[in-house]
Amino acid sequence: MKYDWILFDADETLFHFDSFKGIQLMFARKGVNFTAQDFETYQQVNKPLWIDYQNGDITAAQLKHTRFNAWAQKLGTTTADLNSSFLQAMADICTLLPGAQELMASLVGKAQVGIITNGFTELQTIRLQRTGMDQYIKHVIISEEVGVAKPDQGIFAHALKRIGNPEKSRVLIVGDNLHSDILGGLNFGIETCWLNHHGAEPVESIKPHYSVTSLSELQTILHA
Repeated sequence: MKYDWILFDADETLFHFDSFKGIQLMFARKGVNFTAQDFETYQQVNKPLWIDYQNGDITAAQLKHTRFNAWAQKLGTTTADLNSSFLQAMADICTLLPGAQELMASLVGKAQVGIITNGFTELQTIRLQRTGMDQYIKHVIISEEVGVAKPDQGIFAHALKRIGNPEKSRVLIVGDNLHSDILGGLNFGIETCWLNHHGAEPVESIKPHYSVTSLSELQTILHA
């Protein structure tokens, strides 16, 4: 196999991340009927925060606090409680993307596997255990713990060190986000695979080494 290490993004690369379904479940457990309109309003706050986080303008703690601040005040609780409840709900509804289990099993003994994610620590371990992915994943690199988020080269440098400083040419990053995963990987000098399972439009200035629409397609390429 061409690669010794394959580093995967987590959300929407290995795991489904249906934040509307998760946040609905979280609020339902608190006796609140959270509507599609509520979610749209929440996303108007949440989405720009993630961009700021990826750009290094705010911390993970600031993102977590700000996105739920209005709801915490409304419900008379804390943003920490809402974040924890949300991540618990996301863990409860977590499922793997099609082909994830088969891809991981096919890599055993051929390449080692890690995760590099901008998602939050609280969700990662429980999700890996519940889906059985923990048996395949050697390292989980989490931006919240490293202190910088993808696409910052710092998190890729940290990941490379964690996995034993292999030759960059022997490492592949796989992700669904052209900017944080693919541009981040390209700028760091490792090969990239864009998992475009949502049929997004390519960006002229970002050229991944591979583009696939499914994990099974990636499996075929890796074993070719």
